[in-house]
Amino acid sequence: MNAATETTPTVTPPRATADVVELMRTVPRAPVRARGEPAQRRVTALTVVVPAKNESATIGELVLRIRRVLERLDGLRYEVLVVDDGSTDGTGAVASEAGARVVRHERSLGNGAAIKRGIRNARLDWVLMMDADGQHPPEVLPQLIAAAERADMVVASREGAGGAWHRNFANRCYNRLASYVTGRRIPDLTSGFRILRADVARRLVYLLPNTFSYPTTITLAMLRSGFDVDFVPFAVRRREGKSHIRLLQDGSRFFLIILKIATFFAPLKVFLPLAFATFLLGVGWYGYTYLVFGRFTNMAALLISQASIVFVLGLVSEQVAALRFERFEQRGDE
Repeated sequence: MNAATETTPTVTPPRATADVVELMRTVPRAPVRARGEPAQRRVTALTVVVPAKNESATIGELVLRIRRVLERLDGLRYEVLVVDDGSTDGTGAVASEAGARVVRHERSLGNGAAIKRGIRNARLDWVLMMDADGQHPPEVLPQLIAAAERADMVVASREGAGGAWHRNFANRCYNRLASYVTGRRIPDLTSGFRILRADVARRLVYLLPNTFSYPTTITLAMLRSGFDVDFVPFAVRRREGKSHIRLLQDGSRFFLIILKIATFFAPLKVFLPLAFATFLLGVGWYGYTYLVFGRFTNMAALLISQASIVFVLGLVSEQVAALRFERFEQRGDE
């Protein structure tokens, strides 16, 4: 009797498995990075924006120092853009001789206006802003650029030092208020020494004022919009020349800017505590008049109703802020 010849049946893979195999063959694979090979850098093209007004004594040396520092960074394309804000001492000519590209305002429009002009005229992918008065050392630039590899904006933080005592005290107050608004500790709200993505900076230009409070606006807007912001401490240097900041006028403007941005991006952070405080005041006044006079006064009714109105205004403002944020996002899609 012949033994039956056994044959191994051919197993056909399920259709789903075959589809997966075919999909794996057609999907492009990410390039494999060899051991020790550096990761792809984000900051490879940088515009350094320097607003300057009557800084002819320092601008030439500053531009040369910036160029010397950036020349040592491999693979970095850069330009130095000096915005001459209506100077009368030849600041623009000195900067041009030192190798900077110069954009000039025929008359002074303000430090913030110069920064806005610089952002609009920046040709490269990242923007680094610094002052021309000697307080911002160019030697810190590599540290800021390195930190920008992992953040959308990096601020060089003075940590509440480097200025007069009254200015340091005011900055600490601003930092605390801004930290409350954003829900994150802000060590330096008003530092103008920072680097950020140029596309994001252009989307924020319409928010910036023409005065010295532009760093406040940028910082709060970036944090409330969900961008990654980092702070790098540095040792600020003594200012060379005369400051253009007026303590009382610009200080009050900083405070108003914080409230403006707070109500712009997080209105309930302002309206909710105000409504709650007004409500407690009304209830407290009612309790006092009831115990002393045995009646409910019109003032208590006014305060409680006012608290309700403020709360409703906060809710409406929150919806308006959401629409503004949507507009901000749409600017990035254009």
